Amino acid sequence: MLVKTECVRGRVFPTRAEANLALFEYIDGFYNSRRIQKRLGYLSPIEFEEKHYVEQATAERTNLKPRQPALTS
Repeated sequence: MLVKTECVRGRVFPTRAEANLALFEYIDGFYNSRRIQKRLGYLSPIEFEEKHYVEQATAERTNLKPRQPALTS
């Protein structure tokens, strides 16, 4: 199991609570946010989200229409 290999193996935890905290920090801090995922095009969730917002901002700039000059009478 990957979590056992990367987070727990070789460590001794005095209490179950400390072991749970170590696992939570690993899963929330690294595994879920930085690990590449096939379904995201082999990007990490952070990289995928950054790419999404860059593409969204680019599309918004492209779709902006030039302002029309104000008509004066």
